[in-house]
Amino acid sequence: MQKPSFMKSILLFLLLAAQAAVSQNQQYKITYTEKYNGKPINETQNTVVYADRNTALITHNGFAAAAVYPKQQLVVNHEKGTIATQAFLDSSRIISSIDSTSIKKQNILITDETDHILGYKVRKATTSINSNTIHLWFTTELPVKAAPNSLGITLGTVLRYTRNNDYVMEAQAVEKLRKKEYISLNTLQGSAVDALTYQDMLMKARFTTIPVFRNEVISFNEANVSNDSVFKFANGTVALRKITFPKIAKGSQVFLDVREQANGDAYDRTGSVFAILPGDNRSTFLTGLTNGIATLPVYDNGTSKKYQGIVSTDIYDAPLELMRFFTPFGVYHFNHIKLKNKEWRDWVDYRQDISEFGQLFSEKEVYIGIFIGNYDKGGHKVSTNITIHPNDTSLFPDKTVKPLFNTTNVMEMAGQEYPILFEDAKTLKLSFQLDTDLDQAYLRYIATGHGGWENGDEFVPKEHEIYIDGVLVQKLIPWRTDCGSYRLDNPASGNFSNGLSSSDLSRANWCPGTVTNPFYIPLSKLKKGAHTLELKIPQGLREGNSFSYWNVSGVLIGK
Repeated sequence: MQKPSFMKSILLFLLLAAQAAVSQNQQYKITYTEKYNGKPINETQNTVVYADRNTALITHNGFAAAAVYPKQQLVVNHEKGTIATQAFLDSSRIISSIDSTSIKKQNILITDETDHILGYKVRKATTSINSNTIHLWFTTELPVKAAPNSLGITLGTVLRYTRNNDYVMEAQAVEKLRKKEYISLNTLQGSAVDALTYQDMLMKARFTTIPVFRNEVISFNEANVSNDSVFKFANGTVALRKITFPKIAKGSQVFLDVREQANGDAYDRTGSVFAILPGDNRSTFLTGLTNGIATLPVYDNGTSKKYQGIVSTDIYDAPLELMRFFTPFGVYHFNHIKLKNKEWRDWVDYRQDISEFGQLFSEKEVYIGIFIGNYDKGGHKVSTNITIHPNDTSLFPDKTVKPLFNTTNVMEMAGQEYPILFEDAKTLKLSFQLDTDLDQAYLRYIATGHGGWENGDEFVPKEHEIYIDGVLVQKLIPWRTDCGSYRLDNPASGNFSNGLSSSDLSRANWCPGTVTNPFYIPLSKLKKGAHTLELKIPQGLREGNSFSYWNVSGVLIGK
C-alpha cells in the first residue's frame, strides 16, 4: 500500500481539523411552547433559542419582523459567564445591559429523578426564586448549553421549565441547523445602561405615560397664577390643564398617580382630582372656574345655603371626580420635627385605577384639574401622571359614564359653599335621563365626612342610604379604621395625652395621607327615560361655630 505523501497528509489533517471545528461549533435551534394550568398561551410568539458551544441567543420567533414593542432578547456567553440583555423600546430606541454575576449565583439542586423529552434523557433540577418553586429538566446529550431563560443554562440544555407546577415551558423541537441556516449569536447593540436603568426603561416602555402636573404648587397665594399650560383658579388652590388623550384600546387599564409634599401647610386637607369634558351644547364646571362661581346652576334643597354647581342637570355637567385624596400632616416640609424611632417619609404617593373612564377619554381633549383646600401661602406641591396599560378585560362597564353629583367644594377659596346640605334631615335628590337601556349599571360613589370635633361627622360613623326611583338600593357606613398605619407620613400630627396621634384616629372614610376608594353600587337594569336618585345622610348638628358636612360624588357607569 502506497503511503500518502507528506503534503497530502498535511491537507488531510487540515481538512479533518476544519471539520472538527465546524462540528464543535454546530448551531442548534430549540423551540419552546408555553402552558398555564394546562392551556396553551402566547401561541404566536414561541420562545426560540439558537445555541452553539459558546453562546446562546434567547429570543422568539419572528423577533426581527415583530412590530410589537417593547421586545427583548438575551445573549448568554459561556466563556465570559455573562448575560447580555437587549431591549428594543420602540422602532428607534435600543438599550442593552450586561450582567456578569447572576449566572455564578444560581443555587440549583440536581436530583436523581429522570425522564425523557423529545427522545433525550433529562434530569430534574430544582431551585426557588422569590418564593416560586422552579423545576428544570435538562439533558447533557446535546453539545450545547441552552434554556428558555438564563436559569439553569449552565447545566446543559433545559428542555422543560416549570414554575409552581402551573406554568410550563417545554421544548417542542430541537433542530441541528445546516451551516447556511446559522445566524449571528452576538447581536448586542444599543446604548449600554446599568441593570436597574435597563429594567426601569423596559417597564416604562410597556405602557403610555401622560404627564399632567409636574411639581405644581397648590396654595392660597396671589402669586400662584396661570402660565401657558397650567391654569390656576380659586386663588391658586385649583390647577387645571387640557390633556389630549390618545386612542385607548377597550379593556386597557388606566391609572392616576399623584405625588404630594407639604410646601408650607402642616394640615390634613381634602384633595380631589377631577375631569371636565367638552360639553357640546351643555355648560360645565369650567364655566364657574373661568367666569366665577355665580355663573354655575344653584342646587336648593331647602337648607340654609344654596349650593353652586354640585348637581348635573339637562344642561350642565358637574365635575367628574377621578380621585379623592387627603394630604398628611406636613410630610417633607415638617420633617424637622423629631420623634424617637420615627423616620418620616419625604412624600406621599396616591395611585388609583380609573379604568372605567378609559373609553370616555379616548381620543378626546379633557381638562384634568386638581384641588387641595388650604389657606396657606406655601401650600402643597404635587406631580400627577395618567398611565395607560394594555389589557383586554374590563372590571366594570365603561360604555355609559354620566357624572350625577359632586358636592366637594373645589372652589372653596373662591366662595363655593360648604356642602351642609343634609342638615335638618334634608336629602340630596336629583333626576337624570337615560337615552338607552342599561343592562348593567353601577353608581361609583365616593363619600367622606368632615367637620366638628368628637361629635362631628369626621369622627362619628353615619349610615348612608341610596335610593333609585324611590327604591332603596344600598345602605353603607363609610368608615376607615386603619389610619394609624400611615403615621410615618404625618410628622406634624398632634399627639394626645392618651398616647395616640391625631393621624391615628379613625375617620369617616379617610385618613391623613391616603386615597379614598370608591364604592361600586350595583343598580341592576335601568330603562331608557327619566330616573331619580336620592341620598340620605344623618348629618350631625352644629356646635357653636363648628359644623359637619359631607363631600360626596356619584358617577353612573354602565352598558
